[in-house]
Amino acid sequence: MSGLLKFITCGSVDDGKSTLIGHILYDSKLLYADQEKALILDSKVGSRGGEIDYSLLLDGLMAEREQGITIDVAYRYFTTDHRSFIVADTPGHEEYTRNMAVGASFAQLAIVMVDAKHGVLVQTRRHARICALMGIKHFVFAVNKMDLVDYSEERFKEIEKDIEELSKALNLYDVKLIPVSATEGDNVTTKSDNMPWYTGEPLLTYLENVDVSENEPDAIFYMPVQRVCRPNHEFRGFQGQIESGKVAVGQTITTLPSNETATVKGILNCDQNVDEAIAGQAVTIQLDREVDVSRGCVLTDKADLPVAKDVTTTLLWMDDDKLALGKEYLVKLGAKKIPGIIKNIEYKIDVNTGEHIEAEYIEKNEIAVCQIEFAQAIVVDEFKKNKTLGELILIDRVSHMTSACGVVESVNTEGEKPYFEKDDIKTSGYIFEEFYFNLENAFLSKANNTDKTYHVGDKVPVEGDSFKYPDYFDILAVDNNAVILIRNQEVQDIIPLSEYQYQGLPVLDERGFALKIRSEADLDNFLYEHAHVTAENRLDFHNKWSKFETYRRIVCTDNFWMI
Repeated sequence: MSGLLKFITCGSVDDGKSTLIGHILYDSKLLYADQEKALILDSKVGSRGGEIDYSLLLDGLMAEREQGITIDVAYRYFTTDHRSFIVADTPGHEEYTRNMAVGASFAQLAIVMVDAKHGVLVQTRRHARICALMGIKHFVFAVNKMDLVDYSEERFKEIEKDIEELSKALNLYDVKLIPVSATEGDNVTTKSDNMPWYTGEPLLTYLENVDVSENEPDAIFYMPVQRVCRPNHEFRGFQGQIESGKVAVGQTITTLPSNETATVKGILNCDQNVDEAIAGQAVTIQLDREVDVSRGCVLTDKADLPVAKDVTTTLLWMDDDKLALGKEYLVKLGAKKIPGIIKNIEYKIDVNTGEHIEAEYIEKNEIAVCQIEFAQAIVVDEFKKNKTLGELILIDRVSHMTSACGVVESVNTEGEKPYFEKDDIKTSGYIFEEFYFNLENAFLSKANNTDKTYHVGDKVPVEGDSFKYPDYFDILAVDNNAVILIRNQEVQDIIPLSEYQYQGLPVLDERGFALKIRSEADLDNFLYEHAHVTAENRLDFHNKWSKFETYRRIVCTDNFWMI
C-alpha cells in the first residue's frame, strides 16, 4: 500500500464535489448494506427523479440537503486495496470560505472541481489560491459534468489552457487534469468509454498511486513544547510532537528562545523508552540539566532558527468585521499563543488576477499581505522553510472567534526599531502614538502612526488626538536603563539612568503614563520597587506608580481606517 492520503475537494458551488466522493464510495463497494439502502431510499424521495444522489453520502446536515449545497466540512475515512484515505468535502459557497480553509489546512492534495460548462470561476481561483497558501503541493483539477458538454475534447482543452495559466500564476508544484462526470461515473473509478481521447488514468487510480511524501533526510530537528511534565522532583520532561527531523539520546540540542544547550538524556514514546524518535511522533524528552523552557518554546538542533517580534504574513481574513489596524489579536503559532498587533497592510491580492491592490482595510474572504508585531520575541520562521513555525491564526480577544489564518512570508530578525536612540543607548515605547476606542466593536486600538526614531535635537509632538504633554518633562525608560530629557518640545539629551537626578519636572514612562514621582525620595522608592518586581506583583507595581489619564485620553471613533 502507498500509505495514508489526506485530501480535500473544493471548487465553486454545485461543481459536484460531494457527488464525486459519494460515487467513489459507492462504486468501490465501501458502504455498509444499510447505508446503501438508505442512500437509494433518500434518492427516491429527493428531487433527482429517483436516480441515485451520491452527494447525500457526504451532505449530512439538514440545511445542506435542503439547499443542495455543502456548508460544513464533511470528513470521511475509507480504504481501498491500495491505499487508505481521509477526505474533507468542503463548501463551495463564498460565504463558507473559512470552512474550506479549515479543510485545506490538513490536506496533502487538493481536488479542485471545475464545471465543464462554466469553466474556471472566481471561486475556483480563490480555492486554488487558498490551498496553495495552506501549503498544499499536489493538485488534481477534475473537469466535471463532461456529460453536459457531450464529452467534448475541445471544451476540455479550452479549460486546460486556463488551468495552466492559473498554475503558473500560483506556482503550483504538481498538477494533474482529469475529465470526469461525477453523476455518470466517467473516469471516477474506471476509465470512460465516452472519452477515448483521454489516455490518462481515472481519478481513483491516480489517488491510489500519487506520491505525496516529503522525505527530507537532512531535515533539521525541531519540536514545539506543548507541555512540561513534572510528576515528581526527579522527573522533568518536555512533551510535544516532533515536526521535523529526528532526535536521539545523547544528542546536543538548543532550547529557544532562551538559547541554552543541553544533551538528550531520555526519550519516551508513549510509555516506552526509545533511543530515537522521528517527525510525526509525540514524545517526552528529558534533558541532562535544568533549562528555561515552557509551553511554546522550541527544542531544536539548529540554534539559528529565527527569534523575532515582527513578521510579514499572508492572511485570509475570516471575520465578519473588517480588519482593524492597531487592534490587538491573540496570535496562535505552533504551541505559542501571544498578543499581536496588525501594524500595516502592504496590499491585498485580487483572487481572480493575482494583482496587488493598495488597501486600508480588508474584508471577509479577502487575502492580504500584512505586517504583524508580537508582544515579545518568539520562535518563528518562514512557512516555506518550517511549516509549523510559519503557520498562524488570529483570534479576536473579545469574541474568541478565529479572525484570520495565514502563513509567515518573511521574518524581521534585525530587532525592534528603537524609539529613542543616542550612541549605544536605545529605548522602546509608544509615548507619541494615539489610542482610539471603537464604539461599534468595543475595542481599544493603539495606532502606530510612525516608525520614527528620535535623537538628540529632534522636535517631539507634545499634543495629539489622545495626548497632551507639557513642554518640559523627563521620560524614564527604566527597562532600558535610560532617561530622555524633553526641553521646550525637543529632545535635549538621552542619558543613562544611573546619571539621572530628579529636577522637579513631570516624570513620565515611555508609554506616556504619568509616574507619581514628586521628590528624590519618590524616585529612589520607585527604582527600588522596580528592581524587585516579579510576575506576581507586576500589575500592582504599575497600578501604584502609573496614571494613564494625566496626559493621555482615549478618543472614541467608529473608523479605524481613516487614522
